[in-house]
Amino acid sequence: MTDIDTSLIIDLVAILALLVMSFFFSGSETALTAHSRPLMHQLEQQGNRRAALVNKLTGNREQLIGAILLGNTLANILSSALATKVMISLFGEAGVAYATLAMTLVILIFAEILPKTVALRHAPRVALVLAPLVTVVVWVLAPAVKVMHVVVRLTLRLAGADGASEHDVSTTVAELRGAIELHGRDDGEVRHERAMLRSVLELGEVRVGEIMTHRRNVVTIDGDQKAGAILDAVLSSAYTRIPLWRGKPDNIIGVIHAKDLLRAVRAHVGDLDELDVVTVATPPWFIPESTSLHEQLQAFRDRREHFAMVVDEYGTLLGIVTLEDILEEIVGDITDEHDVAVSGVRPQADGSYMVNGDVTLRDLNREFDWRLPDEEAVTIAGLMLHEARHIPEVGQVYLFHGFRFEIVRRVRNQITAVRITPQTTDRGTETGT
Repeated sequence: MTDIDTSLIIDLVAILALLVMSFFFSGSETALTAHSRPLMHQLEQQGNRRAALVNKLTGNREQLIGAILLGNTLANILSSALATKVMISLFGEAGVAYATLAMTLVILIFAEILPKTVALRHAPRVALVLAPLVTVVVWVLAPAVKVMHVVVRLTLRLAGADGASEHDVSTTVAELRGAIELHGRDDGEVRHERAMLRSVLELGEVRVGEIMTHRRNVVTIDGDQKAGAILDAVLSSAYTRIPLWRGKPDNIIGVIHAKDLLRAVRAHVGDLDELDVVTVATPPWFIPESTSLHEQLQAFRDRREHFAMVVDEYGTLLGIVTLEDILEEIVGDITDEHDVAVSGVRPQADGSYMVNGDVTLRDLNREFDWRLPDEEAVTIAGLMLHEARHIPEVGQVYLFHGFRFEIVRRVRNQITAVRITPQTTDRGTETGT
């Protein structure tokens, strides 16, 4: 065998080895950037050492990407240079064109598309397999990568660009929302889980004024009544905590708990009507309507209370909010065997829904996976008023947000029933009578 043949074989073996290295770097880059971070975190918690290596590598993403790109670039350039040398030795000057065409196809197919495709389809498994070797590569190339980063930062600074990361809390929350919405399945169980996750992320954005029980629907008791009458009212009520008022319903003087009242009645000796129920009640806790659900949930936990009175900026009583209200905002209403989970919504045979005016937009969006805007209004009646800009008449029809809304019933100036029909396309906003 001549020296020329030996040199050619060595060059071909070197080209093949460099292509294998390029395959390794391309697959590593895709696997370590496309794997499931929550899965790797869970595996690390379970004691998987390779998962710990993966998390450590992706924790310093700039160092990881820099090392992989450096290795991949070196492998591709060296293999192309050696291929050009071999082709020139075989075909003369035309070998440059042959080498360019051949290496473009080989690198594109076998060192880029193929490894990236395999890594994408099996990202967690590939990441776990390659993590130890990639760790060694990152350590070996660390000095060169640091020099590269210094050059990049200086270049960005000279160009007037800020090299700081823009990944803040809002970006993280947006990523979580996107991950929730990307869930492929659309059965009832998944819709419920998706709604729960959305609600958790929105606790800091929703105000207690949006989920409270309005004052007109709150059961209250006149605290000036005799103890026997108050006891009868408590026992006939479906609630365990009931506000007491004196003089006028807005003047809340305490909140009576059914168990506290029964204990006081049991311990009382003599005429029951002589018992001062107000002394048994706990002082009312007033909170502003602008309090977020996250803040109120923390306040409930800190104070170990379940019940608060909601007031506006003028101190006027608006309603009540309970710990159960916030929990139901996350997990959804607890319902019985009826099909409709949202109280006040009745499906119709024609595919429409008869909805009470006080049903909240959030409940409708949660239950039916709709996208009705709830920034300017809390209830469906409020949305009608906001969109119409006046108090609609019975029979008037509106088309907006991809739905048909028909005013079915109105009591004085209050919209009490609306028929909602989902539309296949949003044709804008129209009105009719």
